Amino acid sequence: MRNIQKKTEPTSLTQHRCNTNTDYDNYAEKDDLRASLVSEQRGICCYCMQRIRPDSENMKIEHWQSQDIYPQRQLEYNNLLGACRGGEGQKKDKQHCDTKKGNLDLTFNPADPSHNVEKKIRFLGDGTVKSNDDQFDKEINEVLNLNEGALVRNRKGVLEAFRQGLIQKQPSDADIRKALRKWNGDNGEELDPFCLVVVYYLRKKIDKMKSK
Repeated sequence: MRNIQKKTEPTSLTQHRCNTNTDYDNYAEKDDLRASLVSEQRGICCYCMQRIRPDSENMKIEHWQSQDIYPQRQLEYNNLLGACRGGEGQKKDKQHCDTKKGNLDLTFNPADPSHNVEKKIRFLGDGTVKSNDDQFDKEINEVLNLNEGALVRNRKGVLEAFRQGLIQKQPSDADIRKALRKWNGDNGEELDPFCLVVVYYLRKKIDKMKSK
């Protein structure tokens, strides 16, 4: 899960909200919304960080606080995120992200700067994601199922491939910092899937360099 910087909402959403008797279901320009969400999330799911594209077959429009329980927030742009399909149609233990979450609540919103979710999670070498916040750690596993087997294997694979390439290059401190900027998306381009796994690893490596 990566911090998301919300940008300007689609004009069609603003206009729709100004009309009478409007709700999320009768908002006809959802393609605008998908494109906006994928763009500001730089092409990755708001929760698991898999690749998403702005079409209904590839992604879902997620309400961080659900439409059913919080209808007053159904058209609030800061409550809307782009999520992957999350194992839709598979067995419950294979489902994750919004598909698993449904109407359940989360303690932290990746799009709320005050929550700073990146500071609340850590990635282990085996691909597992954890939090030092007990409630959030429970939600990672039981609400979002972010330690589902395929997600763990994918995160581990990305980290191992990166580390192997780094070892072969025998990088300088400057090379490591350059790699961090690239994986953190400082260039403003589309992010690599599971990018924060590598970012977490590099930040720890830089912290060790500083302590020497």
